[in-house]
Amino acid sequence: MRTALCDRLGIEFPIFAFTHCRDVAAAVSRAGGFGVLGVVGFTPEQIETELDWIDQHVGDKPYGIDTVIPGKYEGKGELDPEKLEAELRAAIPPEHRAFVKQLLADHGVPEIPDDQKPRELIGWTALTAQPQIDVALRHDKVRLIANALGTPPAAVISQIHESGRLVAALCGSPVHARRHREAGVDIVIAQGYEGGGHTGEIGSIVLWPQVVDAVGDTPVLAAGGIGTGRQVAAALAAGAQGVWMGSIWLTTSESDCSPPQREAYLEAGSGDTVRSRSFSGKPARMLRNDWTDAWDRPDTPDPLPLPLQGMVTMEAMARCHRYPQNAQRVAVNPVGQVVGQMNDVRSCREVILGLVQEYLDTVERLQQLSENGRSSTA
Repeated sequence: MRTALCDRLGIEFPIFAFTHCRDVAAAVSRAGGFGVLGVVGFTPEQIETELDWIDQHVGDKPYGIDTVIPGKYEGKGELDPEKLEAELRAAIPPEHRAFVKQLLADHGVPEIPDDQKPRELIGWTALTAQPQIDVALRHDKVRLIANALGTPPAAVISQIHESGRLVAALCGSPVHARRHREAGVDIVIAQGYEGGGHTGEIGSIVLWPQVVDAVGDTPVLAAGGIGTGRQVAAALAAGAQGVWMGSIWLTTSESDCSPPQREAYLEAGSGDTVRSRSFSGKPARMLRNDWTDAWDRPDTPDPLPLPLQGMVTMEAMARCHRYPQNAQRVAVNPVGQVVGQMNDVRSCREVILGLVQEYLDTVERLQQLSENGRSSTA
């Protein structure tokens, strides 16, 4: 399973794990893959704490972070962080906050005391993501900075390159992939429609080879719907140099998902997800529940543009995280259609070894088919 990207990053397997859980990131890197900690929603101080912990638990293995700097968002161009947040808060209609408050109250989710409420704007803009990147670049074992939405700003790409790290960016179309390559992005992550979180309109098996062809020598990671070694083999056969997986780690033993949230994932089928703008304002795949249905009704407010909707969602996510037993029907649960294959709890190491073994079995089967074909024509 070794590809050129493995040699470039010093890893054993080209399996990249996107996760918001430091335990998962560290476990995947220790097992030979490459853990990537998603830091949107983390303050710089929290990121420092998380990365210090990963540094201590990852041994000599590398890892990365994933942030969110969209190409377009409300308030773009504002250079004062306090002014930006104040302007964005003022732009949120009162009826949206009232709607969320009532929805959570109807489901019995308690409120959080005012002095314990989280900040609403952490990441999601170039101005607020920059401090997150600055923290990451102080950690030598961080070898990759990924951007989940759009092409990173030129100054950010230069800063990361000057530090000796690589830049990755997700895309949902060949057009986006070419923009990444032209901007100097080192690794393009092609995420298909099936993927969890923010996705485009093109299915993975169609998207992957199109992106590979579009970016030439730039390495491509395949994402969206990958949960087995057979799917890893399909991705590499399509020309990818590795896979970017997120959903599959949510039900691992290291995951910090609450028991109710984990149970929701274990019980769900692939048809139980929906692309919804109710999380951030951009289409993101998540488990369908009362939260997604409520925002989709004609008699309720429409989701706001990014990052306003994410600010509205932030307190709801914090309340659901604090009171998971009360929040089963309104929790924000980003996950891909691969959730239908997430049927048991395994360690990250077991997941990786299972992926590798099934990949090898698949390649061997294909080789046998090829040999049988040659024999029959001889």
